Amino acid sequence: MDKVLYFDCLAGVSGDMTIGALLDLGVDKEVFKEELAKLDIDGYKLKIEEEQEKGITGTDFKVSLEHSHHHFDEDDHHHHPHRNLADIEEIIESSQLSNYVKNLSKDIFREVAEAEAKVHNKPLDQVHFHEVGALDSIIDIVGAAICIEQLNVDQIIVSPLHTGTGFVHCAHGNIPVPAPATLEILDGVPVYSTGIKSELVTPTGAAIAKTLAGEFKPLPEMQIEQVGYGIGDKELEISNLLRVVLGKKKVRLS
Repeated sequence: MDKVLYFDCLAGVSGDMTIGALLDLGVDKEVFKEELAKLDIDGYKLKIEEEQEKGITGTDFKVSLEHSHHHFDEDDHHHHPHRNLADIEEIIESSQLSNYVKNLSKDIFREVAEAEAKVHNKPLDQVHFHEVGALDSIIDIVGAAICIEQLNVDQIIVSPLHTGTGFVHCAHGNIPVPAPATLEILDGVPVYSTGIKSELVTPTGAAIAKTLAGEFKPLPEMQIEQVGYGIGDKELEISNLLRVVLGKKKVRLS
């Protein structure tokens, strides 16, 4: 029997919802924090709390940034220094994290960077992570990789992704939802919209889902063992949750 992790992206997917759901599923919170502390960055606080969304109990994971200077940008007077992919890979590589977590994190980041490069028509090494990429993306992406390593599953299956619609405000002005970078990442991924005017799938969420998914399909035949809920941060007309299901699936011999 294969150990399967299924992502039910009923209200889309983001980095913090992914971590919330996986911690809710049973990833050890202390181990998660210890692993994350291996990244040589500071200036952030984690919030991991049990909360309710439309009557359903789940885990709310949030990263809040403190306005302190991080030790690797003493000469930078901005609170959020711009970093390119090489800077971020260097932060990940120089940590004491396992090779599995390092490689998975870098693969996810590369998805985001390649999409941004295409949208802004820039070479990969000139893409600066300002919105997606500063500190919270590093924590979301590395944190998700830590959780996945802890669960140690044979297969990851992701549902078709529920994207929002409308417009979202960013540094460039009002841009359409899904954001152009998100759509680039979702190339080849099944998506649908029900007309909810909100950014349900973020670039980070899209990159995590695409990198992890062995395949995208509705809930497969499996024996359910555990369920976790990650809570989103916006008030929607539907339950703003990411549901993850851990179970066993018969291995088909081909």
